[in-house]
Amino acid sequence: MSSPKPVVHAAREQVARLLALVPYLHSRGEVRLTDAAAALGVDPDQLDKDLRVLFMCGLPGGYPDDLINVDLDALEGDRIIRVANADYLARPVSFAPSEAAALVVALQALAQSAAPETRDVVRRTLAKFEAAGQTAAAERVHVEATPEPGSELVPVLQGAIDRGHQLELDYHVASRDEHSTRVVEPRAVTRVGDATYLDAWCHTAGGDRVFRLDRILRATELDTPVSEQAGDARDLGSGWFAGEGAATTVTVRLAPPAHWVTEYYPVTDTRPGPRGSLDVDLEVASEAWLRQLLFRVAPHASVVAPQEFAESFTAGAQAAVRLYTDPGVR
Repeated sequence: MSSPKPVVHAAREQVARLLALVPYLHSRGEVRLTDAAAALGVDPDQLDKDLRVLFMCGLPGGYPDDLINVDLDALEGDRIIRVANADYLARPVSFAPSEAAALVVALQALAQSAAPETRDVVRRTLAKFEAAGQTAAAERVHVEATPEPGSELVPVLQGAIDRGHQLELDYHVASRDEHSTRVVEPRAVTRVGDATYLDAWCHTAGGDRVFRLDRILRATELDTPVSEQAGDARDLGSGWFAGEGAATTVTVRLAPPAHWVTEYYPVTDTRPGPRGSLDVDLEVASEAWLRQLLFRVAPHASVVAPQEFAESFTAGAQAAVRLYTDPGVR
C-alpha cells in the first residue's frame, strides 16, 4: 500500500492560507511580517514562503501586469509586506447568465443531498443569487437529484455524533462479502471522492475504522456514551485510510478487458504490464473475496504476488473445472 503524499496536504493548506492572506493584506496596505503571521496563525518563515508563491499568482495570461506584485525588497529588508495589483480581488464577482444558471442548477442539486449544515450554506448562497436577480435562467431547469444510497442514515448517524452516543451497525464487509454487527464510537460523517463514510472507533475490530454509508444496512443509536477512544474526527481526504479489517497487498495483472476493475474497486497502485495489461495492487482482507473477483474476470486476470494467493486461486479454479469435466466428482 503506497503511503500518503504529504506534499498534496501541504499544497492544500498553502492555498487556504493564500486565500486568507490576500484580503487581509489588501485591507491594510502595509503590515509587518511578524504582525501578519500572528494575525493569521502561521509561522513567519512559512508566511515568507507563501508570499513568494503569491508573487507568481494573478489573472490568466501570466504577464507582469496580470500578476500580484509583492515588494520583495521590503520583505527581505525591513520584513514589511506590501502587495499591489490585487485590486480586482476586492471587486464584486459578476456572472454571465449562462454562468449563473450553471451555478444555481449545481447548487440546487447539491442542496437535495447535502448534510444539514451544508444545505444551510447552499440555501443562503442561492438566496444571494436570487437577490441579485441571477436565477431567472436557472428557474427554467428542473433539478431532481437521486438520493445517494445510505443518505437516509445520515440523521441517525449525525444525531448520535451530536449527542455523543455509540452506534450499533449492521454492515456489509465488501472485502469478505459478509455481514457483521458491530458497536462503534462515531466521530464524523465525511465525504471522500464519490462516497460518504462514517469515521469511527470500532469495538469489534478494536481500532479505527471507516464505514461506507451505502454498505451500512442498519444503524441504531445506543444510550451508551462514547469514550475517549472516539477521539477527534480524522482527515480522511489526505490519503488512503484504514480499511475494514487486516488486509494483504495483492498484485493482480489485468488484461485490457478487465481494466474496469480499477474503476470499480479501490486500488493503491497501478503499473503498466506486458502486452497492454495493467498490474494493480489491491488491499485484500479475504482470500475468498479475491477468488470471487478473479472468477468474475477470468480469464483476463491473474495473481502476480504473493505466490500463495496465486497457487490458491489456481487450485480453486482447477477444482471448479473438475466439477464439469470429471463425472466422478459431485
